[in-house]
Amino acid sequence: MNIYVSNLSYSTTSESLQELFSAYGSVTSAYIITDRETKRSRGFGFVEMANEPEAQEAIAKLNETEFEGKTISVTVARPRVERSGGNNRRY
Repeated sequence: MNIYVSNLSYSTTSESLQELFSAYGSVTSAYIITDRETKRSRGFGFVEMANEPEAQEAIAKLNETEFEGKTISVTVARPRVERSGGNNRRY
């Protein structure tokens, strides 16, 4: 199950995010989204957990808790919506 984590500290790493969620079960992957140009964290990330009941428990226990100085929001990730390249503007 893919989990969306927002309001992360800009200093949060993928490793610390994985460590936080691993207390609730097996973490397949954890990554922080970064700005393409500056490579700086954008303050949110995703965690993939193999077991859905463990993922649901992690969401319930971690949502609205403090992590690295910020109150994080933890929800089920929505499927990604492909956006257009921006070349179909109308003037």
